[in-house]
Amino acid sequence: MKITYYGHSCFGVEVMGKYLLFDPFITPNELAKNIDIQKIPADYILLSHGHGDHVADVVPIANNTRAQVIGVYEVVGWFQEKHGIENIMGMNTGGHVTLSENIQIKLINAVHSSSMPDGSYGGNPVGFVISSPEGTFYYAGDTALSFDMKLIPMEFSIDFAFLPIGDFYTMGINDAVQAAQYIETKQVIGMHYDTMPVIKIDRGNAIEAFQQQEIQLHLPSIGDSIQL
Repeated sequence: MKITYYGHSCFGVEVMGKYLLFDPFITPNELAKNIDIQKIPADYILLSHGHGDHVADVVPIANNTRAQVIGVYEVVGWFQEKHGIENIMGMNTGGHVTLSENIQIKLINAVHSSSMPDGSYGGNPVGFVISSPEGTFYYAGDTALSFDMKLIPMEFSIDFAFLPIGDFYTMGINDAVQAAQYIETKQVIGMHYDTMPVIKIDRGNAIEAFQQQEIQLHLPSIGDSIQL
């Protein structure tokens, strides 16, 4: 799968000929100033929760691409009600759906909070497990370390995972290493770090902490793509 990093927690993943875009927060992010959102493709936009640093660019990208917006019922319903986004799929924690080309999505519990940019109720935060004939990965969203993660490898074999590593608002590096062990993966892509001073990380220390447990941590530059 080809993975493109757009900054903060926003990634595009090409799988089975479809483009999955996660948590688009680009235009307000000074670190992503060279990313043109009009050029970002999307067949599906997946939202882990309603905070502004995860949904800021949903409306322009959804309008430009006509992508289906998928997430918790209250989050996608807000975009329908407030912004007229009609192509939505409102789900909830534990729910499972099969998209086109045998892409399957399951919503996984996340330990965080959720509200919409106007302060209205944003339902429960979630992560996603995406499985297809090309492989299976876990996008954790914003979360603390949780024993619930131990349930994931009981159902799925995780090839790689997107995990927050910035601390302060989410789990930090040490907890993310533990999370990788809980979900039994050896490939991690870091997210939710460096965007603001309180979540700055020491990249060398982060990579070493994962290496000590024989886990590879990927920290691509914004705009770059990797293959996993």
